[in-house]
Amino acid sequence: MKYQSTRDKNLKASSAQAILNGLAPDGGLYTMSSFDEVKFDYTTVLNMDTMSMSTKILSKLLPDFSEAEMAKLVHDGYTGRFETDHLTPTVPVGEDFILELFRGPTSAFKDVALSMLPRLMTASKEKLGVDDEIMILTATSGDTGKAAMEGFCDVPGTKIIVFYPHGGVSAVRGNFDDAQTGVKKIFSAVSKDQLLEGKGVRLSSANSINIGRLAPQVVYYYRAYADLVQAGRIQPGEKVDYVVPTGNFGDILAGYFAKEMGLPVGKLVCASNANNVLTDFIRTGRYDKKRPFYLTSSPSMDILVSSNLERLLFLLSGDEQLVAKLMRQLTEDGAYEVPEELKEKIQSLFWAGCCGDDETKQTIGRVWQEHHYLCDTHTAVAWNV
Repeated sequence: MKYQSTRDKNLKASSAQAILNGLAPDGGLYTMSSFDEVKFDYTTVLNMDTMSMSTKILSKLLPDFSEAEMAKLVHDGYTGRFETDHLTPTVPVGEDFILELFRGPTSAFKDVALSMLPRLMTASKEKLGVDDEIMILTATSGDTGKAAMEGFCDVPGTKIIVFYPHGGVSAVRGNFDDAQTGVKKIFSAVSKDQLLEGKGVRLSSANSINIGRLAPQVVYYYRAYADLVQAGRIQPGEKVDYVVPTGNFGDILAGYFAKEMGLPVGKLVCASNANNVLTDFIRTGRYDKKRPFYLTSSPSMDILVSSNLERLLFLLSGDEQLVAKLMRQLTEDGAYEVPEELKEKIQSLFWAGCCGDDETKQTIGRVWQEHHYLCDTHTAVAWNV
């Protein structure tokens, strides 16, 4: 299976190349053209432990690696780093369930992916015969930075630079969108002008624009489904709705990947904070980033340019020229509108809602009082929606 740019079907890469490159040369994101080659019978993983489940799913999504190779990478990435070998427990709270993604080394949901990405990168280097040092450029609104630095700590042949928005740890003049746009511009300029040719170093990314960061997140949708089956809450084949707090659209896109691979996923509910650009888009088909930017108590969602939405637009339309045009409009005009047919496809798969900071705080209090479960601010947004 080859990956391709969301903006040009002729720009193809193997899964190992896509992981190393991070972003396609034209600024597009690498994705598969269809899910035909990654579909499999989900019931075969329902009784697996999380490590075996990860091995099976990741070797499907990243076929440059055999199951035996992936098993070693998964073992090295996760063993001893999480509070439990289960990695992501599914916990009953009232009539619903919360998938706990904070059991990793930095308590960020991104630990699941960023414990794997450094291993995938170094293995990709070896597979492709690349000797260059890998310089990781990553934008963060909060927890991507600490999870990425923890993940890449002491990984041979890599260095990492993290861009924090103003008001964070360091001083990019602007918000997360400015930091993320800056990273993309650097990738584009370096690729176009071959600035690092012969320098012994190449750029990659630990943001979810990198398919090696997105793929491990698919696994915990299967893990949660298997947990519900094992708990007797559902029967195999019953559909499960997932409510996902998301800003860059990567976490919920992983759920869409799981659905297209064959997992019985019902509705994917996109939960936003006060930066509700995704809520408006899913409800209207118009994406408009020309709006106030809010710093909230759920900073991982303080985003107005949701990069991974580009992958969804391509996968649902199959039209890279349309995607390239929409992304140009977003850059030049700050907004775009999708065709009616594409809007209807999106709305058949996704629902969306949003929750402000006051509601977030009230929700945390209410869930504690009613269920004695203390949820973080991002979980609270999802619970409220």
